[in-house]
Parts: sequence; C-alpha cells; structure tokens
Amino acid sequence: MRTRRASYPSVIEGMQPRLRKSTLKRINQNLKSTVAERPCVDASRSVTKKSSVCKIDALPDDLLVAIIVGVSSTASSPADLINTMLTCRRFCAAARHPVVLANVVIPGLAVKADSWSDGAHRFLKQCAVAGNVEACYTLGMIQFFCLNNRVGGASLMARAAMASHASALHSLAVIQLNGSGGTRKDKDLKAAVALCARAASLGHVDAIRELGHCFLDGYGVTKNFLEGRRLLLEANAREVAAVLAVSPRSFIQAAMDMTVKCEAVRCPHQDQGVFNKADSIETSSLTRASFSVGGHVGRHPILCLLEGGGCSLLSDFGCNVPPSKIHVANKFMVDWFSQHPPAPGLRLCSHANCGRCETRRHEFRRCSACGSVNYCSRACQALDWKFRHQYDCIPAAIWDNRG
Repeated sequence: MRTRRASYPSVIEGMQPRLRKSTLKRINQNLKSTVAERPCVDASRSVTKKSSVCKIDALPDDLLVAIIVGVSSTASSPADLINTMLTCRRFCAAARHPVVLANVVIPGLAVKADSWSDGAHRFLKQCAVAGNVEACYTLGMIQFFCLNNRVGGASLMARAAMASHASALHSLAVIQLNGSGGTRKDKDLKAAVALCARAASLGHVDAIRELGHCFLDGYGVTKNFLEGRRLLLEANAREVAAVLAVSPRSFIQAAMDMTVKCEAVRCPHQDQGVFNKADSIETSSLTRASFSVGGHVGRHPILCLLEGGGCSLLSDFGCNVPPSKIHVANKFMVDWFSQHPPAPGLRLCSHANCGRCETRRHEFRRCSACGSVNYCSRACQALDWKFRHQYDCIPAAIWDNRG
C-alpha cells in the first residue's frame, strides 16, 4: 500500500505488523508444538532405516561362504542346506557357491526316492559339477539304474573313480562283470578285475571279497586258490576291525550269540580257544585283555582266534558280523524300485541293501543250489548268504524229491 511518505516496511526489514495478543499466543503455541514434534518424526525415520538394513549384508563374501561351508560339511540331511538357502537372498547365493557344493557330505546328499524331483536332480548335478565326488557317485548310480541313463550314469561314476572313490570303482567293476547296459558280449572281465584290484587297494571290503572269488574261480584272472583265500580272510578281518573300532563290547556279545549255540564258543579248526558264555568280560580293549581259562590267565580268546585264523569269527567262515551301513545311493535305489517296479522280466539283486536292477534279461547270476535268488556280484551273494539266504536255501533236488 502506498502512503504519502512511502510504502509499509516488510517483515524482512525487522518490523512486525501489530497483532492481537491472543493471536500471537496461538501462533507461538503452534510453533512450539511443531518444533517439539519434528525430532520425534526424524528419530522414528532413522530407526526405521536402521532396522531395514540387514547386518548379514555387512559380512564379506568369503566369510559368508566359509560359514555356509561349515553347514554343508556337517549337514545331517539335505534339509539343513535347503533351510540355509531359504534364510535370505544372500544366504541362497552363498549356498550355491561351488566351494559350498563341493563340500556337501554324504548325509547332505541323501535325497529320498519318494520326494525325487527336478530340483533334487538339479541339486545333485550342481554338486557333481562343483567337483563333489560323492555326488558324482550317487547321481551316477541313480541315472544308470533308476533313470535308465546308462551313458550319463557311467560317466559320472567314472569321474568319481578317477578321484579314487572306492565304491565307484567297485560299481564299475560289477557293471563290467555283468555287461550291464549292453549284451553278454560286452563283458570285460579283465577290466573288472583291474577295477576290483584298485578298489581293494583302497580298502573296499566288497571289492576285496569279489577279487578273492575271482581268484578262486579263475574268473577274469589266472586261478590262484591261496591268493583267493587270503583275500577272503582279509575282507573278513577288515569287517571285524570295522566293528571293533565302533563297539568292541557289542561285537564280543554278538560273536558269542551268533556262533555255535552251545555252552562254549570254539573255533572249528582250533580247540585251544574255548571259553564259556557264563564268564564275564571286564575289559573293553581286546589288545590288552586277559582271560582266565582253566585257572590260567592269558590273552582274550577272541583276540587269539583272530590272530590264529579266527574261522568262527570270520563272516565267510561261520560268524556273522553286523552289516555295514547302507550307502545313500543304494538306499535310494531300494526305495525307488519298491515304488517303481522294474520292467517285466528284469530282476532285482536279492541282497536287501543293494538295489541294483538288471538292464537285460538273465543278467544276474542265480544261486547254484536253489535257483530262487539272484545276485549282481559275489560280494552281494556272500553278504545275503550270511544274513538271510543260508536259512532259506533249499536245494532243487530236495524240492524234486518232495514233489
């Protein structure tokens, strides 16, 4: 507004217009409330920002991968690694790192047959590509026998065998002995014996037993009875050593219960190692054990039997030792064929913990006595005889006489 002298001064120039006291009081109250509320709003915003930031994002990549490697190397099932991947995106990316997949242990690869899917197949394949030897063997067995992918399965098992995987070497030997995936003319006995020898040198009990039978029968190698018997004794001694390493007291009790059912346990070829079942065993270490026989204190008779030939304690010569733990690949095949029976005319190996299936008719060998069971290898035949078939085997001649 213009006046005679000049215009009104503005507020910026330091002058304020005259207002009522009530109006000024209301304005001051509004200003105070606004100033008091602003810090609270800013604090809430700052807290929200801090809570939205994940602390895991601050970890270096190599440290996060090392943590996930610890999970994969101690996993008791595939669910342990899967739950880790579901935690967050960064955990999921770290769990797919090749170093993590290469260190997944056998229980972490135990995929169940009833939950088999493309995701499970992809998981095993990624582990195999990362260099996990157990994944190569497991997926190779599944592809060869269950999914009918002979070439892919054999190549995966060959990759594991090149890394000195004893079970893969033995499985390839069984394939060569039977000519699996081909015809009878595709059998390569010399290659099978060489693979068995390599697996036996690594301490694989089934391979040692298979190689021993090959020497006894002259199957793919020059017949050598002494070498074959030595290998069978070595296989049984390794079985006993494995059981003793886990639980010596339970093995002693099993040996006492599963040998001759009488008042004394004795070796059929040696009479000096005799002790009564009623005698108690106070020591758990066989190497330092002492035992009283006829008033004389000496070394424990079970140790004497083992050192002196131990016929009554060796599984191929009388006594049954507890069966070894079934591999996840064999467990998968057993469950798979229980849900998906093989094609008509094809038979499964009669050993309950094997799971191998014929790839052509009459591929596996039958029991020479009864002919009612069949086995993929002599190792499976020996194991099934110890635990089951010796109680069921009835020679065919007896059946003919009964008829």
